[in-house]
Amino acid sequence: MEQIRESAAWSVKRGGKTLLEDGAAFPMLFVGYGEESVDMYRGNFKIEDYVVERRPLRISSVMESGSGAVVEYGDDLTVRVVVDGDCTTLYFTQNNPAINRLWLRVPAEKDECVWGCGEQMSYFNLRGRHFPLWTSEPGVGRDKTTYVTWRSDVENKAGGDYYNTNFPQPTYVSSRRYYLHADATAYADFDFRHPDFHELQFWQVPASIRVEAADSFLELLQKESAFLGRQPELPEWVYNGLIIGVQGGSERSFGLLEKTLQHRIKVSGVWCQDWCGKRVTSFGKRLQWDWHFHPEMYPNLPAKIKKLHKRGIKFLSYVNPYLVEGGSLYQEGLEADVFARRHDGSVYLVDFGEFNCGVIDLTDPKAFDWFKNRVIRECSLDIGIDGWMADFGEYLPTDDIVLHSGKSAMLEHNHWPALWAQCNYEAVSEAGKLGEVVYFMRAGGTGSQKYCTLLWAGDQSVDFSRHDGLCTVICAALSAGMSGCGLTHSDIGGYTSLFDNTRTKEVFLRWAEMAAFTPVMRTHEGNRPDTNFQYYDDDDCMNQLACLVEVYTMLAPMLKELVKENAETGVPVQRPLFLHHEDDPRCYTEQFEYLLGPDVLVAPVWQADKTEWQVYLPEGDWRHLWTGEAYGRGEHTVPAPLGQPPVFYKADSEWAAVFEAIRFRFGV
Repeated sequence: MEQIRESAAWSVKRGGKTLLEDGAAFPMLFVGYGEESVDMYRGNFKIEDYVVERRPLRISSVMESGSGAVVEYGDDLTVRVVVDGDCTTLYFTQNNPAINRLWLRVPAEKDECVWGCGEQMSYFNLRGRHFPLWTSEPGVGRDKTTYVTWRSDVENKAGGDYYNTNFPQPTYVSSRRYYLHADATAYADFDFRHPDFHELQFWQVPASIRVEAADSFLELLQKESAFLGRQPELPEWVYNGLIIGVQGGSERSFGLLEKTLQHRIKVSGVWCQDWCGKRVTSFGKRLQWDWHFHPEMYPNLPAKIKKLHKRGIKFLSYVNPYLVEGGSLYQEGLEADVFARRHDGSVYLVDFGEFNCGVIDLTDPKAFDWFKNRVIRECSLDIGIDGWMADFGEYLPTDDIVLHSGKSAMLEHNHWPALWAQCNYEAVSEAGKLGEVVYFMRAGGTGSQKYCTLLWAGDQSVDFSRHDGLCTVICAALSAGMSGCGLTHSDIGGYTSLFDNTRTKEVFLRWAEMAAFTPVMRTHEGNRPDTNFQYYDDDDCMNQLACLVEVYTMLAPMLKELVKENAETGVPVQRPLFLHHEDDPRCYTEQFEYLLGPDVLVAPVWQADKTEWQVYLPEGDWRHLWTGEAYGRGEHTVPAPLGQPPVFYKADSEWAAVFEAIRFRFGV
């Protein structure tokens, strides 16, 4: 990068293109003061802002300083610009304490594409929209025109919008081959609607803004992930088969395991989220948030886990960073003083839907270590548990809460998921079980990458809906991969069932088809298991599922290499098409197909009642996985019966023998 300094202007260019620019004709920074209103109800946030003042900053002086410059903006800000090869970092010093809003304008091009901002569900290319960045429940319904969203808003303040996400991050990647990352945890809003610039809003003065460029997207993601951190490799046992999500106590859960195995479905793990007990609410079946095994529902669980291990099957559970009022661990937590409190000294209790929980103050080293050691290590790892859903992390309230760090909850809120990930990581690492245990998380933020063994896409609806169903997990995987999290998966069949929306056999099987071509296959019974289709209730479904799991296990050698590559280079397992086809404009906007490594293209069927599916193939000699038929670049309509999703591989792939073996066993 090249920095150009003038008396009252400066810019950063690379290859003749301007990446950053500031001057009278194009002010880069605006500052001001705003008064926000934040209302939380069960993890759903209504956020409004009244901007009292907003004004552009004018450069008062530019002074050379080593490899960069120091730019003064009167009495408001000082920005130190440091250029190091292809990376430019702006370090901010706030001189005016009255400033609590900052806007940054970045030059843009009309046909530019933008990706990232954490995990986004509705749109992969962010251009043309703005994206508030605040970790929260994703919303029950994300399309404001639908009945489900409307009713969720009216009854529970729970309707979502296209930008709601468990994992927001102030990082984006541009088709101009640079990424921008802000060292900021406050509420932000990245606006990509203007044809000439991107405008990034922060409810604080960021500590720094980092812009790094590369000659290719693969190189760019390596640089981005080297900075953000990289996920560790998955345990070997994950690739042995399906992780079945079952519940209802020992007799039912392990009975369903036996039934699954009898139908030749390979099982790598049994995930019993209700290992801790259950409660029934108006939302559906919930858990007893007291994170130790329930002796009545799962008697002698440690001994049962040992028996499973002898059969090569792992056991997974559930935990989150809150404890239910009145539970035994809650009482221990009171004595250990680990909860966040209100200003009057009382424990801050959060309503999670007809029950209240205390918030572990993860900013307090004493509370952090207590939860890590007492809850995760003693209650889970020490009894042989091999993994868990590390749920939530989005619910840090912002009103009347006192944290050990002394920071405002408005600044800690987006940081909370990273602290939660770190707590799990340290528990596993210090127990010497990193690489053996896998926990999966839905919440995330800057810093989650190196602490999150596996991402999961959250609570999709059990349907094919455009903004809530199956297709959203494709977009989620692609955007997360561009944000530094290249290992992700989803609940096969979805989770959320409300207002007569129930899972069908077709939804389950189409979801399972896609999951066979992701790093991990895992089922979930959903929030209302009794009224939704379950694979174990249908022999034909179990037979089809057995075939799909077999395909997944046959792909294991390739998947292991891709997971290793993600750990070493940060290049995601599921990849947008343009990562390997940079000269194809069509690949830059595709969000319903993905590459599994460089050689496999997957185009999941995400609509109902389809026996054919239209796919786009970039340049290459492609072979249809199930028929062996050759295809070239362009749009194609291909057969897509249940059990045979549109999947293609390159004829010269090093894994061609694996694909041919799959076709020999399951093709036509």
